[in-house]
Amino acid sequence: MAGIITHPGVRMSLVKLVEYAEASPEVRAVYDDIMKTRGTDWINNFWKALANDPAALRRMWQNVRQVMAPGELDPLVKEMVYVAVSATNNCEYCTYSHTASARAKGMTDAMFMELMAVVGLANETNRLANGLRIDVDARFKP
Repeated sequence: MAGIITHPGVRMSLVKLVEYAEASPEVRAVYDDIMKTRGTDWINNFWKALANDPAALRRMWQNVRQVMAPGELDPLVKEMVYVAVSATNNCEYCTYSHTASARAKGMTDAMFMELMAVVGLANETNRLANGLRIDVDARFKP
């Protein structure tokens, strides 16, 4: 492509990242709530990309606040589940961001390695069970 310089491994967002200074009042309100809730002074690129659709930004932030809020599952467990699903779905962004969040909540390197071992095992056995089309045992069903 003429005029475009690319570097191997460098990604560019497919949409403009909406910085706080250029955000609409509606987007700023969500950004402010994100920063207040998370006790931080910055907005990550995921939210900046979603800000191109303020309704989607607001809806996703409300969903994250609800699902990731304290509940029956410990916040660290929730983050580790998020890491596992993100790794399985090959989402580099979410794998990095939720690994950082899990580490901030106490996940050690040993815990991370054990989690990745479980993820790898689950993916392997899932593929085998799906490929072999094994009937589910009656006693496993509710």
